[in-house]
Parts: sequence; C-alpha cells; structure tokens
Amino acid sequence: MPSARTLTRYLYAPFMLIGLNGLGFFFIASGWSYAWMALPLALAVAMSFLAERLSPNFEQWNESHGDTTTNAVHAFVYEFSNINATLLIPVIAWLFPFEGFWPRDLPLVVQVLIAVVFADLGFTLVHYFSHRWPLLWRLHAVLHGVPRLYGLNGLVRHPLHQTMDLLFATGPLALLGMPIDVAVLLGLIVSIQLIVQHSNVDYQLGPLRNHMAIGQLHHLHHVNWGREGDCNFGLFLTIWDRLLGTFQPEPSHRIQAHDMGVDEVPDFPKTYWQQLVFPFVYQPGAGKQSGLAAPRTGAASHAQEPPSNYQGRHAEAIDRHPTAAE
Repeated sequence: MPSARTLTRYLYAPFMLIGLNGLGFFFIASGWSYAWMALPLALAVAMSFLAERLSPNFEQWNESHGDTTTNAVHAFVYEFSNINATLLIPVIAWLFPFEGFWPRDLPLVVQVLIAVVFADLGFTLVHYFSHRWPLLWRLHAVLHGVPRLYGLNGLVRHPLHQTMDLLFATGPLALLGMPIDVAVLLGLIVSIQLIVQHSNVDYQLGPLRNHMAIGQLHHLHHVNWGREGDCNFGLFLTIWDRLLGTFQPEPSHRIQAHDMGVDEVPDFPKTYWQQLVFPFVYQPGAGKQSGLAAPRTGAASHAQEPPSNYQGRHAEAIDRHPTAAE
C-alpha cells in the first residue's frame, strides 16, 4: 500500500486544482450562494498545511519564522479585497452600459477557462514589470521578503500591488463584460493556485512539470541568487514566460531552504504594519538595509561600486533600466 508521503506527492496537485476548484464550480453552477466559496478555500488552506507535514520540500519551511500571524493577516486582507473587487463588477456595468464582448453563450466552464488564460497574461505582465521597475518592485518585494515558502504566504501581497493585479489582470475582463459567476470562480481559482504555487509540498506533476507555473519552477523564481530568479513569472501556465523569454526550467545548482528572501534586507520586517510601510522606506540598490527606515546616504553611495555578487537581481534590474528610477 502506498505511503502517505507517496499519495501526497501524486494526489496533492490534482486534489487542489481539480477537486477543490471543481467543488467551487459545482456550487456556482448549482446556483448556491457565493458564500460557499469559503469552503473550498478553507479546505485548500487546511490541505496545504497537512500536505506540508506529510511530504515537505524542506522541514525548515514548516517551522515558524515569526511570520505566521502576519501571513494570516495578509491572507484575510487579500481575500477581503477580492470580494470587494467582485462587488464592483455591477458598478462597472452601470458606469459602462454596453453589452461588452464577453462570450456569455458559451458553457460556464469554457468562460472560466478563457478568464483564467487571459488573467494569467495580465498577472504575468504585472509580475514581470514588478521585477523591472523600482516603484513596482518596492511593493512586490513584500512577497519576496518571505524567508520560506508555504501555502499561506502565497496570499501575501501589499494591498497596492494587489490593486495593480486587479486593475491589469482582471479589470480588462470586467470591462469586457465578465459575469459575476465567472469572476467569483476566477477569484477562487487564483487563490488556490497561489496556495499550491507556494506550498512547501514535494508534489509531482509528471509531463506537466514544465507547463504549469508551480512547484520547482516557482521555487527558482524566489531564490536570491542575483539575477537567476528573474524568471518564471507566470501564475498558471509557462506559455507567457516562453514568449517573454523568461522561462527557466532548472536552477544552476540545488535550491536550499535558506535561499529565499531579498538579499538587501536579510532581516525582513515581520509585522503586517511594518510590511505596509516597507515600500516607502526601502531603497532598491542601496545595499544592506533593515526595511524599517531609509538607509543612510553613505550606504547608498557605497552601493555605487557593487561587488561581483551584487545585492540581488532587483538592484541589477535597476542598473539595466536606469531611467526607471527617475
């Protein structure tokens, strides 16, 4: 009989991505209240915690790093913001009273798949430019500051960066006339995808390994090895990374548990309020800093002559795009 670890490795991703999303689809297709979406989402969080104990990538990532409460607050704010964004869809329809181009006559499952593919393009582009433009990177660095990867911190976002995601990934779909049913399902699917993408679970994807933007591909994105992590920006699929030239299937060497985080901020702020303020005091490219206060001028000037192992891919991105900092 297969062990619990073996079952987890092969069944975790299908259960989360097909089973729980399918449960949400059943609720919507059956006309149940949108409040039922809380059930598959809660099951996703619970299952990620269980699977992380049965088949972890790194045991160290299951240990608290003083971040659990902060990540829980992030998750609550993230989902609350998604609910508010969904409630805005009727307002958008009232402000822009036209039929739109949304293919409402297609089966619901097809509409949801269309929404996922095009939202994935929007998420990928916001993510890509968040690693290129210092202003966006300051916001996005709140996610990259996590010292470990596990399911709940997939929902870590600075609210302003989440607003960018909503505007450029799901906003265009709303303007095209996306129905609320589709939007609610899209919100659930995105949340579960983020949980799976960041889970500390050693799961297997078989032939889909290089086509789905989860698992080891996303671990590589989070490493703090200079520019090597500037890859694999997709949320669902790798097709957009392939078109952008940013798809990278393998790391240059084995990823270790301590390879996560932002090099410039080795002791990343722990509380939610500190992380809210972080983008306004963090100075990319200014050398080692606390993230709690702006670095001293001397540290910034010292960073003008970076060592060979520069402070991280994000500071190097600024050097490659100097006008973006102006």
